[in-house]
Amino acid sequence: MVALAGCAGQVVPEPRTVRVEVPVAVPCRPPAVEVSTWATVSLRKGDSLQNKVRALLAELEQRKGFELQLQAAVSVC
Repeated sequence: MVALAGCAGQVVPEPRTVRVEVPVAVPCRPPAVEVSTWATVSLRKGDSLQNKVRALLAELEQRKGFELQLQAAVSVC
């Protein structure tokens, strides 16, 4: 009985809102970068050296552009 009488006299705490600023990790979702068809895919073994060099130079430029797109996607994060 004595233990129950002790609970009757307690004051109910007043609820209050406290603002706590904590950094929250947000997942990064960069835009998808599509891989185009590379210029050297269409090369055949019998193609001339000039055609092979042109295709390789074209692919070099394609890869540079692709790398820039990847860097832009990563910089979003």
